[in-house]
Amino acid sequence: MKLHEKYIKRCIQLAKNGFGSTYPNPMVGCVIVHNGLIIGEGWHQKAGEPHAEVNAIRSVKDQTLLKESTIYVSLEPCSHFGKTPPCCDLIIAKDIPNIVVGTVDPFAKVAGEGIRRLKEAGKNVTLGVLQQECAELNKRFFTFHNKNRPYIILKWAETTDGFIAPESKLKQQPVWITNAFSRQMVHRWRSEEQAILIGTQTAIDDNPSLTTREWAGKNPLRIVVDSHGRIPKENHIFDNQAKTTVLSAAEINFEENIPAQIAECLFKNHIQSVIIEGGRQTIQTFIDSGMWDEARIFKGNKTFEKGLKSPVITGTIMSKQTILEDELLILTNDDQHNYF
Repeated sequence: MKLHEKYIKRCIQLAKNGFGSTYPNPMVGCVIVHNGLIIGEGWHQKAGEPHAEVNAIRSVKDQTLLKESTIYVSLEPCSHFGKTPPCCDLIIAKDIPNIVVGTVDPFAKVAGEGIRRLKEAGKNVTLGVLQQECAELNKRFFTFHNKNRPYIILKWAETTDGFIAPESKLKQQPVWITNAFSRQMVHRWRSEEQAILIGTQTAIDDNPSLTTREWAGKNPLRIVVDSHGRIPKENHIFDNQAKTTVLSAAEINFEENIPAQIAECLFKNHIQSVIIEGGRQTIQTFIDSGMWDEARIFKGNKTFEKGLKSPVITGTIMSKQTILEDELLILTNDDQHNYF
């Protein structure tokens, strides 16, 4: 089993090369081993292009060795025709005898069917090697398919005395708490997720752009919650730099559980991940409802003395990082930290 773990870890490493470019597909890595040597590797690079297994098989110079090899894949080989043919059919056609799979694919069109077909073809299938790590790799994909909602990331910056905004300000723009390097990291994060959401007051008070202008990457879908159409049409979120969706009273009943309704709305629109980058009220509403997976909290080297207090949250600290004088905490929601 330890040997299997070694190669599945390599699959996970390979899969990460596709981060941010495989949606709506998961990230997948694949390794082919013959007599203790890796003879082929591949990963899924982009939706609509060949899957990891196809790329790994193609990379094997001596195709006759496949009949004596073991193929390792971080996620169950697909069994359906999408934009590409089923990978389990290719494995069967190449007569690869041994298949080691990290975890089952939660997507309804696969969900164990690929493994069943491989076994029916007489293949030796080993399942569940580093299962939790393989699910963690695709936590957005697993959350979306198993919980019927996007993976929800909360993000804010607070001062050393616990405020996220001053009591008053002179201009309709953000008051920066963190340094330029931390802000660039936020723009990178935006490029990695499908959507970013703010509330009405943040859109009015800060007039944010919510783009990736300080990072080379795609802009996320901008979502703003605006119950009464109060946001001026000349605000940045309505420019042509990125797409914007407004969630109004037509989509949400503002008398009921707003985070759950937002999550349902995003799920219906095939959004697998969202950053909640709103003000205190929006973020605290998600915290209080338990509707969050990860929180990314910057603590900047500034004080306001008075102002808008930062959200109150409890969770497990996964990591701490120092960015010059800023500190970044990553928290996870223990109640949601199960992807199966």
